[in-house]
Amino acid sequence: MKVMKMMTVVMLFMVVVMAGDVTYDGKSLIINGSRRILFSGSIHYPRSTPEMWPFLISQAKEGGLDVIQTYVFWNVHEPIQGQFNFQGRYDLVRFIKEIRDQGLYVSLRIGPFIESEWKYGGFPFWLHDIPGIVFRSDNEPFKFQMQKFVSMIVNMMKSEGLYASQGGPIILSQIENEYQNVEGAFHEKGPPYVKWAASMATSLNTGVPWIMCKQDDAPDPLINTCNGLRCGETFVGPNRPYKPALWTENWVSLYQVFGGEPYKRSAQDIAFHVAVFIAKMNGSFVNYYMYHGGTNFGRFASAYVITSYYDEAPLDEYGLIRQPKWGHLKDLHAAVKQSSEALLSGKPTSFSLGQAQQAYVFQANSEICAAFLMNNDSRQASVEFQNVKYELPGKSISILPDCRNVVFNTATVKVQVGVRSSRVVLHLNDVQNWGAFSDGVSDITDASFTQQSLLEQLNVTKDETDYLWYITSYNFASDDDKLVLWVNSTAHVLHAFVNDEFVGSQHGSHKSPGVTFEKPISLKNGENDISLLSVMVGSPDSGAYLEHRVLGLRQVKIRGNKSVRDLSNQVWGYKIGLQGENTEIYTKEGSEKVEWKSIDTFAHQRLIWYKTTFDAPSGKDPVAVNLGSMGKGEVWINGENIGRYWISFQTPNGHPSQTLYHIPRSFLKPSGNLLVLFEEEVGNPTEITLETISVANV
Repeated sequence: MKVMKMMTVVMLFMVVVMAGDVTYDGKSLIINGSRRILFSGSIHYPRSTPEMWPFLISQAKEGGLDVIQTYVFWNVHEPIQGQFNFQGRYDLVRFIKEIRDQGLYVSLRIGPFIESEWKYGGFPFWLHDIPGIVFRSDNEPFKFQMQKFVSMIVNMMKSEGLYASQGGPIILSQIENEYQNVEGAFHEKGPPYVKWAASMATSLNTGVPWIMCKQDDAPDPLINTCNGLRCGETFVGPNRPYKPALWTENWVSLYQVFGGEPYKRSAQDIAFHVAVFIAKMNGSFVNYYMYHGGTNFGRFASAYVITSYYDEAPLDEYGLIRQPKWGHLKDLHAAVKQSSEALLSGKPTSFSLGQAQQAYVFQANSEICAAFLMNNDSRQASVEFQNVKYELPGKSISILPDCRNVVFNTATVKVQVGVRSSRVVLHLNDVQNWGAFSDGVSDITDASFTQQSLLEQLNVTKDETDYLWYITSYNFASDDDKLVLWVNSTAHVLHAFVNDEFVGSQHGSHKSPGVTFEKPISLKNGENDISLLSVMVGSPDSGAYLEHRVLGLRQVKIRGNKSVRDLSNQVWGYKIGLQGENTEIYTKEGSEKVEWKSIDTFAHQRLIWYKTTFDAPSGKDPVAVNLGSMGKGEVWINGENIGRYWISFQTPNGHPSQTLYHIPRSFLKPSGNLLVLFEEEVGNPTEITLETISVANV
């Protein structure tokens, strides 16, 4: 009996992973000759770790998903032109094979523009330096590089036998990403680019359909798909009757920015709009963006985006189940799958059940029938359907797989609520175990080069650091008083120093990203050092003409009550990055190259590096470091950058957007773990704690 059960499991497994031919019609994707209703979830391989992937995928499968969807991140794979990285978190093939081995399909969004709140929209910065290039347009230098990368990824997948046409798990591929949002800005160079991208993609002969999201005129044979919160209401629909309705991004939340509150979307609202999409649009593919958001490790978050990504997803940042979202959607998936035969083969009809109530019926014959009964009113409604009365809660849809019995209602949650908590397991309050190192204020003698103008920041740093020093020497010979330093910048943060003395800081926000700095200063007669540290909190990830974006200092003036001196066109020195970055002070080897002092040495000073060591917490619960006592900076564990922190930028409700920073267990050793922070402002590292994260049901 056990042998028979094992054979059955193996046969079912082989049916799933050996997908075979994938085509489509006006109803759905067709896999191995069968129409399928598919639920999918976005999990991005660079936002978690290989050690986390198996558990995340298994939890997605347990939650009723059929597909895992991911972008391909060009700038992690080719950070330097011609030099490739597919190791560790960036091992795309390993990630896809793990999905395959657990019996799920893959939707591969190659882009290669991805946006995704990811630095530079996924493009490697070296692309910016190619002469004559215009991103995402009918531009030969760009199209050459795009085709080269897309072809490489497709050929890599083929060489590993990962397309469904080869028996692998990849059933969909995506080219471009929400291009219609910017297409008009490219004028006559936009539409030809769309046609070229579609033609280029299909010429690669993957054997599976290609899609374009938010591109209503996606050329044949590509499928146009919807992204948004309410695609059952906002989607224009497939642009040909022989294409299915696919929802590539059902936003389970919205990304959070520094200074912003989390957007909490209820399980009931998500379920309602999935049901609307299936009922009204004959939708047959729904992808949750994100199903697990994970962590924006390092400097990969885009402008002002916090390190934690889509923590409100069904699987939270740590991979823990977020209830009731995960469980309610699992119940929804089961109810829809019970109705799938009628949905995929039945004739759809709809009719009114009341002023704000509607029935959507899918009937193939007298035996096969499914109904979705919608109440679009916020109040409960009583309706009659096929001579039976049904009570519909406000703003809900009841699913009847047999047109008689309700098996699921989108507003009725039957799973327990999960409450996530953190427990302090270690106070890093031993002053003797901390060391401090001052990065120092740079003056003109520290400059790597000089230029008689203010240079664009990313063109200088190549986006390899958040930090660029703009330094000049100003000869003051005047009796002018009440002097004010005025700076206009399109970067995100400015720290100003005059003669090594801190003058002040200013920052922008996601809605108002630039900086206008205006602070009183004192100058001595003769030469004065003006040192301005310009800081990016992530590079832009979207919009037309990304390669022409101008960031950094634009104007610098000294205003007095008698005159205004414009310093913008005088000689400026430039120093790229921090001293600690250049020595890799955050690694064991780098940390041994500098002289660490007692943290009391630099009390209340800025631009300080801190380090300590700690032992890994026991157990298997996820680990986080609580940086609530710090200001703004970056944090490393054993040389791994776990992200930017910005505690001092508080929300309108008066608290930081994020205080807990995920440390994956795979980053830790049993003992002697090196924790290094760079603090731009002022913080107290002795109040930092290590915490473990868990969830309890209520």
